[in-house]
Amino acid sequence: MALPYLEAVLCFMILNYIFETYLNIRQHRALKLPTLPKSLAGVISDEKFEKARAYSLDKSNFNFVREAITIVFDITILYYKVLPWVWKKSGELATNVGLNAENEIIHTLAFLAVVMVWSQITDLPFSLYSTFVIEARHGFNKQTIWLFIRDMIKGIFLSIVLAPPIVAAIIIIVQIGGPYLAIYLWGFMFALALLMMTIYPIMIAPLFNKFTPLPEGSLREKIEKLADSLKFPLKKLFVVDGSTRSSHSNAYMYGFFKNKRIVLYDTLIQQCTNDNEVVSVLAHELGHWKLNHTTYSFVAVQLLTFMQFGGYTLVRNSKDLFESFGFDDQPVIIGLIIFMHTIIPVQHVLSFCLNLVSRAFEFQADAFAKNLGYAPELRGALVKLQEENLSAMNTDPWYSAYHYSHPPLVERLSALEDLDSKKEK
Repeated sequence: MALPYLEAVLCFMILNYIFETYLNIRQHRALKLPTLPKSLAGVISDEKFEKARAYSLDKSNFNFVREAITIVFDITILYYKVLPWVWKKSGELATNVGLNAENEIIHTLAFLAVVMVWSQITDLPFSLYSTFVIEARHGFNKQTIWLFIRDMIKGIFLSIVLAPPIVAAIIIIVQIGGPYLAIYLWGFMFALALLMMTIYPIMIAPLFNKFTPLPEGSLREKIEKLADSLKFPLKKLFVVDGSTRSSHSNAYMYGFFKNKRIVLYDTLIQQCTNDNEVVSVLAHELGHWKLNHTTYSFVAVQLLTFMQFGGYTLVRNSKDLFESFGFDDQPVIIGLIIFMHTIIPVQHVLSFCLNLVSRAFEFQADAFAKNLGYAPELRGALVKLQEENLSAMNTDPWYSAYHYSHPPLVERLSALEDLDSKKEK
């Protein structure tokens, strides 16, 4: 007797939706609170609080609708065996245009093309509403409809260019992998991750944004001095025109070994009133590098990836598993899709654990910046970025523990104050 794999997956999907909806309701109630948390009273202006409250509630209401529609779509697709139907029709489509659908790589690419078109169609209304209604209503959206469409076309083009060789390689590896399949798959994905980390900032990101060297001046001198004091191998320092799409701000680092680069969003420079606040944000980011957080995170992701591939090798030949989802044959890509559905419970637990680690890293990076003497500037920058980004001021502890990879502002400021108290003692 075949095990009810599909029914088990659907059951968990529904239970998970109920649980996450409960958390969303808790968070929605927290967002509706009419007053600031006590520790932020007098720190955040009432005007900014009301704006942040309205923005967060708009996003929360939108999220309820989006999640409800998404779960209905997902359950319908699985329960009514839509995937097997799409797999069959994509093979017929490939044959009708003169391609050999018996070739699994060609059949898979035709299947993924159909899935991509469907995803674009179903995601487009949500993306348009989020960008041109919610983000625009609260003053964040800077995109024109033409820029939005152009970015979407570029994204599709990149998928068309990058997906075929990656998909073909995965299928070939699975077909010839034998008992060492998990190692081969992990090795390929590891090499691919390194390749993408190398070419993305150099070849792909510039397709969407303009990167220019940070001009000579006080800010550049302070950043270079900080990097030099920490022996951070800073090669280049860029400003990216994030303001062409959004008023949200950010900063990040990338690169290997002695070829590191720092990228500042122009909105970050605009929102921080003095150079030291920008430098304090980078001191936090450099703390992640100095404390090896990036390395630890990368290693953790690689271990989890290897474990997932190990699990996939155990079930990829399970005929009952494929039949439960409505498939008579066992294509590689379908096996990966089914496997990812069957390990959803494990993924949620691992995601929660990774968030806990990430939050601990954020506290450590804040402490690192404070030890460099940037505590006042970091506090000011955190408050300012919270205000300018209209981030949620009131958060439900259960919701934030489950979803947030970064601690809420209240917790970060409290941790910095605790460090002050310990230092005084």
